Amino acid sequence: MDTPAGTARVIWHRSARPRLVLALGHGAGGGVEARDLRALARELPAHGITVALVEQPWRVAGKPLAPAPRTLDTGWRAVWPVLARDGLPVVSGGRSAGARVACRTAGELGARAVLALAFPLHPPGRPERSRAPELLGAGVPTLVVQGGRDPFGRPGEFPAGVRVTEVPGADHGFAVPKRAPGGRPGGSGQEARDAQTAALALLTGSVREWLERE
Repeated sequence: MDTPAGTARVIWHRSARPRLVLALGHGAGGGVEARDLRALARELPAHGITVALVEQPWRVAGKPLAPAPRTLDTGWRAVWPVLARDGLPVVSGGRSAGARVACRTAGELGARAVLALAFPLHPPGRPERSRAPELLGAGVPTLVVQGGRDPFGRPGEFPAGVRVTEVPGADHGFAVPKRAPGGRPGGSGQEARDAQTAALALLTGSVREWLERE
């Protein structure tokens, strides 16, 4: 669809009996193929939640770098009427930069809640440059899902009162390291796959349970 920021794309993963829509934007370093977004799109439709993966215009156009935050917000605002057209409640969300967009625009767009995946609380190594005001300013119920070793902000760094679910050992992309029995690095390929599957199951399960209460 056309927006003032260029052509955006919405990829629908529809529930047969939807009760709400979860709209998810991607980060500044990747697209809707991110492992956390794909995992939620696979899991949630069976539980009455339609997932809409929103691809920002810069990504659709094949550009290597994301534009300024205000341009990201412009694209998201323009897509919102399509997300809300069925009259269902819409939870606004995204990963990294997409989570920031969701927080900045939730109040004005009438989002039911905000899901912030891998929220970039600060640039790596720069905790004094906190983006907590964006998160706290969402104005609606908010869930943060954060990797335990995310350099953009570990779970314990978030302000008191922010609801945070930790994915232990996960990085900014929710990848977890290989672990051999006993926690030693290394392990087999199957062990690594099992660890990654468990991490994503924790992520999707916590999001599903939270949405069931919203």
